[in-house]
Amino acid sequence: MQPNYPIADPNDERLNDFRDLSTADKRPDTTRGVVLAEGVPVVERMLASRFAPHAIMGTAPKLDRLAGQAPAVPRYAVTADLMAEVVGFHLNRGVLAAAERPAPLDPARLLDEARIVVVLEGVNDHENLGSIFRNCAALGADAVLFGPRCSDPLYRRAVRVSMGHVLLVPFAHLPAAGWPGDGLALLAERGFRTVALTPSGESTVAQALAGRPERVALVVGAEGPGLSAEMLAAADVRAAIPMHRGTDSLNVATATAVALYECMSQ
Repeated sequence: MQPNYPIADPNDERLNDFRDLSTADKRPDTTRGVVLAEGVPVVERMLASRFAPHAIMGTAPKLDRLAGQAPAVPRYAVTADLMAEVVGFHLNRGVLAAAERPAPLDPARLLDEARIVVVLEGVNDHENLGSIFRNCAALGADAVLFGPRCSDPLYRRAVRVSMGHVLLVPFAHLPAAGWPGDGLALLAERGFRTVALTPSGESTVAQALAGRPERVALVVGAEGPGLSAEMLAAADVRAAIPMHRGTDSLNVATATAVALYECMSQ
């Protein structure tokens, strides 16, 4: 088993992939594409994913909870104060793992093996992204497909809010050229019914799933603007979630969860 390596110098170069996380123009996850997992459960999910960590930094009690789970990964033991000096703030979760980004997945191959997918257009809030991935993991989505104008799902906040599920639920980017036509063509070729979630939908989600289609793609847009007119026109069906008391919309992650639950129920 890989031993802990105690580090007492905050300037030790072995900690560079965890440095300055509060500074946007220095952060390793934005400037060098490092993927960071924060907290024991998220690090454990990274260890079970295709994102192979190359270093772990944490306090001794947190590293002890990972004992035996990362035999080949160097583990750097630091105090909470030293970690705060390196990271730029006090990290309550007490442990971070760093991984390089693997090669992107091929959307066509993901779709070949999927039954239920979520397609995102313009979802640019990292907390919403993280919540969507957590919902996808819990409610049976096989993959997430990205259209244009979406934020980076591997940004540290998105990984943290997803509880590490962004590392486990497969995702890929659909062709941006000719959007949404080329992207939807990949879905149509594989028999997916595309259900665009919109408050102005002509049916409910349950009605959109009538006949129990073998493959479903739930399409969601950003908070506020929602889906583009082009996407709404190109989808097979536009579906709304019935709401009470004059509410006109749900948070995009919540709407995704409701629609996925309906898929499961069907």
